[in-house]
Amino acid sequence: MYRGRFAPSPTGDLHLGSAAAALLAWLSARAAGGRLVLRVEDIDGPRVIAGAEASQLDDLRWLGLDWDEGPEVGGPYAPYRQSERYALYDEALARLAARDLVYYCDCSRAEIAAVSSAPHPGDDGPRYPGTCRPLGLRPRPWKRPPARRLAVSPRVVIVDDALQGPLVQDVAATVGDFVLQRGDGAYAYQLACVVDDLAMGITEVVRGADLLSSAPRQVLLAELLGGVPPRF
Repeated sequence: MYRGRFAPSPTGDLHLGSAAAALLAWLSARAAGGRLVLRVEDIDGPRVIAGAEASQLDDLRWLGLDWDEGPEVGGPYAPYRQSERYALYDEALARLAARDLVYYCDCSRAEIAAVSSAPHPGDDGPRYPGTCRPLGLRPRPWKRPPARRLAVSPRVVIVDDALQGPLVQDVAATVGDFVLQRGDGAYAYQLACVVDDLAMGITEVVRGADLLSSAPRQVLLAELLGGVPPRF
């Protein structure tokens, strides 16, 4: 069965881009006779605004949209708020760490920019050169609370986006070792999103083109976690 999702972040009012993405995700699910999941991506606690979730859901209903699973309607893959799903992210991180694919990193953005070989940073900033990778998960005196990064091996990932066409990317060469968990303990969007899409059986992701560059990392993570990534 087709399973799509719309995953708003309650960091403010629902804006037009999010409304458009929600409409198209809803249309795709309804046209396929499938189910639409509403998942609240509230994992970045400091950016969450009280009352924003309720306001956004009210706006979506005002637009005539509905969903088959979500925080208020329940469903077989509850809970549907990422802030309540930390156990799944802990387990996924532990699985990756058991394969020596995770390491501590206490580099700052300024330090990464200073040593980056890329003259023009991408959408997510300069490529991380793997400075801390040789140190693994060994404790050491930290300059700041360390993040945890994924050790990415050179490999071409191909994402055949239904609207944008094929995106071919060597994640290691373009992005480098990316963050899975920040130094403050919050899980990164890439990991949480992939874990939830796999756990909830999402078959297609409809989202704004601004998130296209995330797709190769999400495909890579899904495969490393032993899952089949959704269509995009």
